[in-house]
Amino acid sequence: MEHMNHCQSCGVPIDGAEVKFGTEACGSENQDYCCYCFKEGAFDDWDGTVKTMEDMINVCIPHLMEGGACPDEASARAMLEEMLPQLKRWKAA
Repeated sequence: MEHMNHCQSCGVPIDGAEVKFGTEACGSENQDYCCYCFKEGAFDDWDGTVKTMEDMINVCIPHLMEGGACPDEASARAMLEEMLPQLKRWKAA
């Protein structure tokens, strides 16, 4: 089984097809973050709407519900509140 990377900011699986790696300022891939969170060497965070972990939770909840990963807002929030603090970006926050 192939190892799948997960974004160390939002937790999304980075598969290289639908979700690609973020990019450094020089254009090379950043292996820690997805294309939605990290662009051209800086956090872009969903077009600048994410500044805190709570912001990230609020952005991710609808995606988890639409994708079928969580049936409702409460379960999506609980999952994110457990997962996000374990990710590289939010460990230091």
